[in-house]
Amino acid sequence: MSGTNLQAAALLIMLGALPVMSAQTFERGPTHSPHGPLAIPCSSCHTEKSWKTLRAVLEFNHDTQTSYPLRGMHEGVKCSLCHGKLVFKQTSTRCADCHADIHRRQFGADCAQCHSVKGWTVAVRNIRDHLNRFPLLGAHAMVECDACHTGAAAGQFTGLSTACQSCHMRDFNRTTEPAHAAAGFSTACESCHNMDTFLAARFDHAAIGFPLTGAHVSLPCASCHLGNRFAGTPATCIGCHNQDFIGAKDPDHVQSGFSTDCAVCHTTVSWAGARFDHSATAFPLTGAHASVACAACHLNGQFAGLSTACVSCHLKDEQGTTNPNHVAAGFAQDCSLCHTTVNWSGATFNHTTQTQFPLTGAHVNVACNTCHVNNVFAGLSTACVSCHLKDFQGTTNPNHVTGGFSQDCQVCHNTASWAGAVFDHSKTAFPLTGAHVNVACATCHVNNVFAGLSTACISCHLKDEQGTTNPNHVAAGFPQDCSLCHTTTDWSGATFNHTTQTKFPLTGAHINVACATCHVNNVFAGLSTACISCHLKDEQGTTNPNHVAAGFPQDCSLCHTTTDWSGATFNHTTQTKFPLTGAHINVACATCHVNNVFAGLSTACISCHLKDEQGTTNPNHVAAGFPQDCSLCHTTTDWSGATFNHTTQTKFPLTGAHLNVACSTCHVNNVYAGLSTACISCHLKDWQGTTNPNHAAAGFPQTCDSCHTTTDWSGATFNHTTQTKFPLTGAHLNVACSTCHVNNVYAGLSTACISCHLKDWQGTTDPNHASAGFPQDCSVCHSTVNWSGAVFDHSKTPFPLTGAHVNVDCATCHTNNVFAGLPTTCVSCHLKDYNGATDPNHAALGFPQTCDTCHTTTAWTGATFNHASTVFPLTGAHVNVACSACHLNGNYTTTPTDCYSCHTTDYNGTTNPNHVAAGFPHTCLTCHTTTAWTGATFNHTWFPMTHGNAKVCSDCHTNSADY
Repeated sequence: MSGTNLQAAALLIMLGALPVMSAQTFERGPTHSPHGPLAIPCSSCHTEKSWKTLRAVLEFNHDTQTSYPLRGMHEGVKCSLCHGKLVFKQTSTRCADCHADIHRRQFGADCAQCHSVKGWTVAVRNIRDHLNRFPLLGAHAMVECDACHTGAAAGQFTGLSTACQSCHMRDFNRTTEPAHAAAGFSTACESCHNMDTFLAARFDHAAIGFPLTGAHVSLPCASCHLGNRFAGTPATCIGCHNQDFIGAKDPDHVQSGFSTDCAVCHTTVSWAGARFDHSATAFPLTGAHASVACAACHLNGQFAGLSTACVSCHLKDEQGTTNPNHVAAGFAQDCSLCHTTVNWSGATFNHTTQTQFPLTGAHVNVACNTCHVNNVFAGLSTACVSCHLKDFQGTTNPNHVTGGFSQDCQVCHNTASWAGAVFDHSKTAFPLTGAHVNVACATCHVNNVFAGLSTACISCHLKDEQGTTNPNHVAAGFPQDCSLCHTTTDWSGATFNHTTQTKFPLTGAHINVACATCHVNNVFAGLSTACISCHLKDEQGTTNPNHVAAGFPQDCSLCHTTTDWSGATFNHTTQTKFPLTGAHINVACATCHVNNVFAGLSTACISCHLKDEQGTTNPNHVAAGFPQDCSLCHTTTDWSGATFNHTTQTKFPLTGAHLNVACSTCHVNNVYAGLSTACISCHLKDWQGTTNPNHAAAGFPQTCDSCHTTTDWSGATFNHTTQTKFPLTGAHLNVACSTCHVNNVYAGLSTACISCHLKDWQGTTDPNHASAGFPQDCSVCHSTVNWSGAVFDHSKTPFPLTGAHVNVDCATCHTNNVFAGLPTTCVSCHLKDYNGATDPNHAALGFPQTCDTCHTTTAWTGATFNHASTVFPLTGAHVNVACSACHLNGNYTTTPTDCYSCHTTDYNGTTNPNHVAAGFPHTCLTCHTTTAWTGATFNHTWFPMTHGNAKVCSDCHTNSADY
């Protein structure tokens, strides 16, 4: 028999215990499945005879109908071993919930890391081959397990770091060639070493942001890293090649103000073959400039601050040009507007892009001096009349001056031909249309009057308006805007649009009514548009129903239309506040509107159905105090089929077992109003009679819904996480309630660990918590998962452990189990190291006892001194000077900080010029810098130099003493 059939057989036995549901049970309402949310039809297992009679073959497949397929050893397990009750919901799928953890949770709750459903036997091969997050490769494969897994008697297997430095930190600190710690090398060993052998390490210089290329590839490390100094080595060219930069004379890089970014011109392949890319500057070389010698523009080696404007070199060319004369013409000094670098003489002037007057038509071939008389180029007007005023004044057909024509010639003329002028009347305020197109100009423009004429039709057609008699426009008071009815195409065929030209569109029967029917005696203005103004007699004479007696409004359009007066319709839905629905639709109007009363009637159901409300006895509405809003339960469709929705019509929705409870169970003696919705109002006896646990004695709240539901009163659940301030975690989850709640005491218990674990705290000796003065907040080190595996986080104290401190045994600092009150200063532990230091002698020199100023916790010997924190920061050549060069005989306290004290010999020995003979001051920094002693500069401020670069010092200072 397969695993699925075994399970089906077990399910048969379990389901056979179900009680048979009687007919009475089915009458009470729907039956809820005891199996929880099992999404399969009952007929898959049960028959129609009874619940106990099961089908011979159950149609239930655990693999496809659940989220947990049965595999391996699980296939032969009895159903009842996992499903202890008939309720199958919330069955755990975690191994740890069924199988005891013999590993004391060292490996976590994921059993599948080592075990499988095929068998519980440990996968020895996986452990042997270390197939986890740290596979054993290379030399690691030969290392004994206990070499890494040290600590407890059985060895520590979880929580170990996989970083190389966690085991090889001592190798890192002891390495001297080069000294990793002193050089500040990364502790990520794998960046240089591999797992086969620690030797033959490779350093990827590109990984630090400075790849070695060209000549750098073959340089020994010591060329750049002097004295095994790796940290702080400059990554810029100038950091190593400053002397080359200062010494370069062709051209002089310093004087020329060249950038110290050597890579702009030089490469790492060869220093000598430098190339300068002029296109990378603000002035790319093009045309004839490409072959010009550098010195032609960069006079006297001047490279910085030169102008890129053409005129800065070609001013004489600009001033000497006479065809045309650029200066006299006031031309702009931007040579590039007309000239190019290819050919200076072949200049071109683009009148379109370089001026505000593009040349078109006949202007293209006009000689420049025709307009630019006497070489006047600037300030000329671009208006046509500035050249063609005589043409404008001499024109007689028509006469432009007397006609008041605009002097903007281009309105009618163009540059192609002056004579063929065209006047576009559509560009005036009166476009010509219809019969106007062929009317002679003089017909409207009498006596050559063009300006100020009116564009209104009536200005020409007043006589036509006054002479019209059908209808008489004057008597009718028609507006004098002829365009409302007439067009320029045909004057006699006028049309009047009653829809757009009045506020009364003609529709239905109104369309064919003669105008005189409404407009009696040719009265057109001031007539009312209300229907009643014409149909008052119709309104007063109507008797079915009687409009006047009923008080109907005189707005005929509510019921009548212009199509058919007699076929009036009344829409009770849109024209009243009481839409007719259900049985109301077919009720005769007189049933509600007694004696033709239409206005002021109530829309409340009770106004018509009061007797129905008072006569109802099941239940008695009056006695129960039900509201008189019939619509809450009844509809107009069916009065007798009333429904009461306990969920929406009360504050107490019915759920679970409440759904099938008879109304009278809660509403005793037909009492409906004022009943409490609290569970305890009905279940007080249940609350008082509960003994497991005793609710009253335990002081449990009377809010039953905190633990119980309406589905099943007995299956109460208590959520310690959400219903208390003490969530249960770890080992607390499986502790019996009575362990903490002794004698059924639930209220007022402390949530502090120490309240239950005081004896554990007092009995701990490794270390002794009481004598060490440890706090009684157990959660600082312990967790609910494992009490014995406590962890102390030193970083949460005022003294976080870093560097070599991380691996120091606690007892080294906490002698005799003293934990409280220990100082955190370095010298409190390292005073002997301070007193014993001789290179230099810390005590003799009076060095401060703040060790961390120079030392770090990573390596004591690789100390660094930050000279920038003194009154004499090291810059330039001082950076690489040995300490003993300035601090003679170990003198650190009285070393002078002025240049002359160290450089007296340099000062006395300088002959170009002779500093002593010239009486130069001893303030060396006035001329020299720490970068290069020889490249001194002198600021001639008292006598500003105006001779240019042609003068040298010796021209004025003829001997060394003459300064």
